[in-house]
Amino acid sequence: MNCKTFGAAVFVLATLLFNPGWAQDAPEVDRARTGGAQTLEDIMARQKQLEVDDSFRSENLGDPANAAGISEPLGTLGGRSDPDIWRAVRYNEIDPSTQVRGPAVDVLIQDGGMPWYKLREGPVITYGGGAILAIIILLAVFYFIRGKIRIDGGPAGTKIERFKAVERFGHWLLAGSFIVLALTGLLTLMGRSFLIPVIGQEAFSPLAIGSKWLHNNVAWAFMLGLVMTFVMWVAHNIPNKLDWHWIKSGGGIIGNAHPSAKKFNAGQKIVFWTVMILGFSVSLSGLSLLFPFQMPMFADTFGFINSILGTDLPTALAPHEEMQYANIWHSIVAFLMMVAIIAHIYIGTVGMEGAYDAMGNGQVDLEWARQHHDLWVDEVQAKQRKGESS
Repeated sequence: MNCKTFGAAVFVLATLLFNPGWAQDAPEVDRARTGGAQTLEDIMARQKQLEVDDSFRSENLGDPANAAGISEPLGTLGGRSDPDIWRAVRYNEIDPSTQVRGPAVDVLIQDGGMPWYKLREGPVITYGGGAILAIIILLAVFYFIRGKIRIDGGPAGTKIERFKAVERFGHWLLAGSFIVLALTGLLTLMGRSFLIPVIGQEAFSPLAIGSKWLHNNVAWAFMLGLVMTFVMWVAHNIPNKLDWHWIKSGGGIIGNAHPSAKKFNAGQKIVFWTVMILGFSVSLSGLSLLFPFQMPMFADTFGFINSILGTDLPTALAPHEEMQYANIWHSIVAFLMMVAIIAHIYIGTVGMEGAYDAMGNGQVDLEWARQHHDLWVDEVQAKQRKGESS
């Protein structure tokens, strides 16, 4: 499986949302009274995004073999009437020649724009925004119930180095760029609905233009931070049997147990792999959007899904459809990341005493380290004793 098929299984859900008509077929229509032409029922069914059998139009494209002489009626059209030609344009069954040069210029009609727009402005904003509000409310409730996780017996007053400067740089490069991307992405996605009524179009316009510029350029810092943190920490985030014991004990977050852990515990490993997997996926879709029509991903993805699940997802996608899928997938993955990162920020700041110091200055209290990463402390101190004795 290559990067184009990455995240294929999860994308089935987004695909079904993007094509709601697949869930219900339009009723059979009697076209005898129209001589085989479409009816009002056909038009209404398409507006409802029901699955309509368009073969009566898509296969009625005229026959060049029946072309009349050039001096006879329809002779210059090659056996096709104007409606035949426009139906061929509508179903992308012609090979047009255009004076305009560039990608996708030979697709004259692509009617997936409205379903994409309705999904983007409807469920994506509704469920994505709802998920962010829900995690904030849940964390607030959890804080008032659980309170801050304190260091048992209080701080020791002795410090131990938790993260080196290069590690903190990679973390803050990734974290800082993600926060900028999240804010500018939310403004781009939701700004028209929520900000224009408040500040007006004149004020929103430069804000939106600036957000777009920031989003497109800060993306490179995010991808660099993603690579840096992966290289630095992947060896410490391989799952092991300690992780299951940590999860069963609630990790010290639920209850008062403090299960043993090395440099990263199971909760941090979950965050690490969530960020790596979703970050890689959102970067791929982001690159596809940064370079329009140059990196088609979803036709191959759908083909992979079909081969595994036996589904019948579309594999012949117009360039514009590729971009629409990339846009929707980018938004969905970004919302999932925002939910995960908000929870991570909570634990690293107000949720746990002493946790912020790890990335703040790299030095943590020794008692905090023993409480949450005792095996890692033993490893560090063993190396120090060995260095002193040599």
